[in-house]
Amino acid sequence: MSDRLKRSNEPVFWLLFGAGGMLAALIGAALVFVLVFAVPLGLMPAEALSYASARAFAENALGKVFLFVVVSLFFWHAVHRIFHSLHDLGIHAGRGARLLVYGSALAGTLAVVLALALIGA
Repeated sequence: MSDRLKRSNEPVFWLLFGAGGMLAALIGAALVFVLVFAVPLGLMPAEALSYASARAFAENALGKVFLFVVVSLFFWHAVHRIFHSLHDLGIHAGRGARLLVYGSALAGTLAVVLALALIGA
């Protein structure tokens, strides 16, 4: 058996892509419903989207975990889709483009961590 399997980190990025896509489908649709239909049509009180309510949610530990998971997985889903869309368009990006694209998701994730750490500090 001289053929060795090539190791790849691609499954990790597909996992983040899939998790972000699932959240985008489930939570993204709910966000659109609340922001576009429920509050403007009076189905939900406008105070639910007030600054005080949003800040109280972001200061709660479970709210921080929820916001971190949703926002960071949305980042990873988007950049993985962008990277593979470049390939579909015939732009075969190399290692530099991969580092730029996935590095931006890592930077966004770290920015979310920093922002959530500063809320309520």
